[in-house]
Amino acid sequence: MANFSASDVKELRETTGCGMMDCKKALTEADGDKEKAVEILREKGLASAAKKSGRIAAEGIVKSYINGGVGVVVEVNAETDFVAKNDEFQEFTGIVAKTIAEKAPADVEALKNTNCGDGTIGELLTAKIAKIGENMNIRRFERIETTGVVVDYIHAAGKIGVLIEADAPANDAVRECLRNVAMQVAALNPKYLSSNDVPEEYKEHEKAILVAQAKNDPKNASKPEEIIEKMITGRLAKELKEVCLMEQEYVKAENKETVAKYVDGVAKANGVEIKLKKFVRFETGEGLEKKEENFADEVASMVK
Repeated sequence: MANFSASDVKELRETTGCGMMDCKKALTEADGDKEKAVEILREKGLASAAKKSGRIAAEGIVKSYINGGVGVVVEVNAETDFVAKNDEFQEFTGIVAKTIAEKAPADVEALKNTNCGDGTIGELLTAKIAKIGENMNIRRFERIETTGVVVDYIHAAGKIGVLIEADAPANDAVRECLRNVAMQVAALNPKYLSSNDVPEEYKEHEKAILVAQAKNDPKNASKPEEIIEKMITGRLAKELKEVCLMEQEYVKAENKETVAKYVDGVAKANGVEIKLKKFVRFETGEGLEKKEENFADEVASMVK
């Protein structure tokens, strides 16, 4: 009978940052002695991962995975771009993406507790941190399951990843169309699918800013309120076209048609209906604090 409890395993996990199964095995080997279990984990090179957990991991890649009507995009971070290009890191992100597609975890925490091979994704992550020597983090993911079509697009070797979902038949023409739209999303980073999806709070916020800008412009000092209101309405409509995918000018078009018109044109040419339902866009490291360190400081820190 084991000389430790589940709370002992949890405490050791929190102390070392190691996976639950690794902690359980170490406690078993140490006959319940927590200090000895820590030493066992250190000897196996696993506890070293805990020391790296405080480092900033803002590099990495976005990985996608498509299987039939299931599409996944996931962002996995590392400390340096060098590690992000490492074959072992790339293989790990592929395993993560496939596991999300197959097991449909609710969130990142549930994903880390999801079984994958001989252990969980969290335990595999800890092992990779120990082996590669950098902090790594599964930041976020999106999973789409549809009866229609889901298409992915990865830009710049994982810098940006996009998923597009549509109600449409899954033929080559439709997939090519959706891939082109995904490239549009990657390039122009829209916030919403169409103007119908823009919250009223967003519109009111942007309108208030435009009103303030107009009133602070000396050229508008003598203009009546109704003229300023028309100006604001026009400017807001123009801004919404820039942030709404379907109203954006399609970047590959020669005649300045919108994305909506491009999709409709493909649908009519192929005798089908294509209704875009959703898009997801991840950009590696967006919103994360980046580590800034010059080369001289880095060398100095290594020789201390």
